[in-house]
Amino acid sequence: MTKKKSAVLPPHEESSGNVFADLGFSNPDDRMLKANIVAELHRSIKDRGLPQVKAAKLMGISQPDLSHLLRGDFENYSAERLMKMLTVFEQDAEIVV
Repeated sequence: MTKKKSAVLPPHEESSGNVFADLGFSNPDDRMLKANIVAELHRSIKDRGLPQVKAAKLMGISQPDLSHLLRGDFENYSAERLMKMLTVFEQDAEIVV
C-alpha cells in the first residue's frame, strides 16, 4: 500500500466570502448584493432563452446597457433598481436583516 502525499499549497489567504472586500473595493457589501442580483438576472434570461434585445426591452433598458450590466458594469444601478428588474422575470427579492 502506498502513502498519499499531502498537497503543499503555496502561500495564500482565505477569502472572507466577499471578493469585493478581499480586493479592497469601497462598499463591498453593496457590490456583492448587486453582483448576486445580476447573476440571478443572467440565470433568468438564460433559463427563458431570451435574446438580450428582448430581455432588455422587458427590463426597460437598452440592449447595450444590458450587455454592460451582465459583464459586471453595474456601478450606475442601485440595488433597488436591479431588484425591480428581477420582478419582470417573476422573481421576488427578499431583504433580510
